[in-house]
Amino acid sequence: MEPWQADWITDPEFAELQPIPMLHKENDPPPEGAFSHPEHLRNRHAYFRKTFDLETLPKRAMLRISADDYYKLYVNGRFVGQGPAQGYPFHYPFNEWDLTGFLIGGRNAIAVHAYYQGLVNRAYNSGDLRMGMIAELRTEQGLLLVSDPTWKFRRAEQFKSSGTVGYDTQFLENIDQRLCLPNWQAPSFADETWGFAAVKRDADYVLVPQSTPALSVYRKAPASVHQVADGHYRIDFGEEVTGQFEMKARGEPGQQVELFYGEELESDGQRVKYEMRCNCRYAETWTLSGGDDTLEPFEYKAFRYVEVIGPASAIRPDSFAAIVRHYPLDEEACVFESEDTLLQRIWDISKLGVQLCAQENYVDCPSREKGQYLGDNTVIGHTHLYIRGDSRLFKKAIRDFALSAQVCQGLLAVAPGNYMQEIADFSLQWPMQLLNYYQYSGDIEFLREMHPVAEGVLSYFRKYAREDGLLENVREKWNLVDWPENLRDGYDFPLTRPVGDGCHNVINALYLGCIQTVQAIRDILGIAYVDVLPALKESFLAAFYRPIAKSFADSTESDHASLHANIFPLLFGIAPAESVDAIVSLIERKRLSCGVYMSYFLLKALAAHGRTRLVYELITCEDERSWANMVREGATSCFEAWGKEQKWNTSLCHGWASAPIPLLIEEVIGLKPIQPGWSEIRFAPDIPEGMKDFRLRFQTPNGTIQVEYTQGKLLLQTPEGIPVIHVQ
Repeated sequence: MEPWQADWITDPEFAELQPIPMLHKENDPPPEGAFSHPEHLRNRHAYFRKTFDLETLPKRAMLRISADDYYKLYVNGRFVGQGPAQGYPFHYPFNEWDLTGFLIGGRNAIAVHAYYQGLVNRAYNSGDLRMGMIAELRTEQGLLLVSDPTWKFRRAEQFKSSGTVGYDTQFLENIDQRLCLPNWQAPSFADETWGFAAVKRDADYVLVPQSTPALSVYRKAPASVHQVADGHYRIDFGEEVTGQFEMKARGEPGQQVELFYGEELESDGQRVKYEMRCNCRYAETWTLSGGDDTLEPFEYKAFRYVEVIGPASAIRPDSFAAIVRHYPLDEEACVFESEDTLLQRIWDISKLGVQLCAQENYVDCPSREKGQYLGDNTVIGHTHLYIRGDSRLFKKAIRDFALSAQVCQGLLAVAPGNYMQEIADFSLQWPMQLLNYYQYSGDIEFLREMHPVAEGVLSYFRKYAREDGLLENVREKWNLVDWPENLRDGYDFPLTRPVGDGCHNVINALYLGCIQTVQAIRDILGIAYVDVLPALKESFLAAFYRPIAKSFADSTESDHASLHANIFPLLFGIAPAESVDAIVSLIERKRLSCGVYMSYFLLKALAAHGRTRLVYELITCEDERSWANMVREGATSCFEAWGKEQKWNTSLCHGWASAPIPLLIEEVIGLKPIQPGWSEIRFAPDIPEGMKDFRLRFQTPNGTIQVEYTQGKLLLQTPEGIPVIHVQ
């Protein structure tokens, strides 16, 4: 790849500012040299433009571009795309766009709307005073133009905020259309009064090609529009969406339109619940210019409903639309059709939840946090492999957290970005994600590249080992166990921050599972090692196993046997054979007395011991804590908790709740890769009595797999030449 010759250009007010050092351990003070962020530099929208002439159209024109925090790109007035994915400055992605079909003979214009948020949160790699963009346009004849100080610059002043929502995740956008610059992206736009961009001389980015495709951005029409009164409309898009709301209006200068967004309606079924459960208050105003106005927000929200209130004569209800954004998804890549309407709904809400939580990186929810959480990715990444048939986003997620080892060898809980949070349970799952990715993709080179990071995770946790090898007092990181707190099944150990004194079950079970996974990776790579698991299992049994009850206690000082304390010993093969039936009976009694996140491990633990019928029963049960309860409460995407009222700030779109998809495919329908990359397939169906007819099709690196179940008979179709091992 050609080295960059472009300048990093920026808002002149940022040009001489030194970046704020942001990376540090969560409980440590910020690095020396850090200082408070100037308030007036937050929420900065900026326009950059460059015009140029073409006598002859090139056969191919490719634009490399990146920005901090984010950009939207236009060429000759047409929207091209947006990005980049989040990244650390030392590994910062750029996009490449084919502009061949966008260029015209004569005068052309490249226009970039760049945004710098300036907050430290999970949503952006921001708050460090790094702002601006870089671009290069190449044709078959070489370098045509670069970003430099000849690019025109102007601040976009129309975005007036009334504050932030979520966990300071985004600024609200009260757009004043009178301050907009119509057609600023067009070649004919007169920019003579604009200033020039400044060059950031000491920009310290290490730019890398973005390893994932750019987002899919498309228009979605409403499912219904209800006129409540003159100038008052309620719009329903039929399901949860992530994106912006767009509409047109023509009114008097200064007239305002009120906009309210929500995932649900108020109890009266009339007003939109814009004071959302997830801690977002989606209420904005749009001030009209007096001309033909189009509402064009920059940030995205998670919503299903929009309420519009304004001057009746100004509003054009035929213009209502959502501009949806998410990682590209071919709807035909994974198809599940069941005659069981409940099972179909459970599948659908799980699929849409992960689809909307797959942005440029995975996000735990697309509203309150908008951030990529390591532990969430265990479930989201696994599900996304199936619904997308594409492992690139999962691979990027794994690398994102590997890069966080520059802050802590034991990895951060949120990455990339400047939000310094650490969760021990999540770090111990990173090698499991790596191995799962390898088994799906067959990408052994990536496994080899990442292996030292997995060893680093073990090395980090070993420093907390007591004499018998078990971990205690892991105080640098949050010991989570499960979330929310009220769904920990009475776990009997002080999970304070920092954690209480002593030795507790779940972190040690995950530690043993992590060692087991890293040893499996060493086996694959042919790396010799001393097997420490037998001795550690004995230590674990001595500390937590209660032989009379044939179950595991929450801590060395407790006899309370929570669901959580027994799931992981069952999953990782720690539980003695004599205890398996007793633990399964405990699960049958307690059911889903855990968070939705933990249900993934619960179901996998049952499947690991052949209890597939119970797996299916729990997926399809209609208990208060169930996916069926989400469906009863009107879910179109899977919830953060089993019900809206089971957590004080429940997100109604949370990808970690998608366990039914991988568990149905791998355990009930029984399809797994025996050899990496699905080069050999294991087919061990365990279809429960009474399961209705279904059809499943999904993509693998070696082609399409299809299963049809009709009147008790299974038909499997696999890629030609791929061996299948049938297991009864």
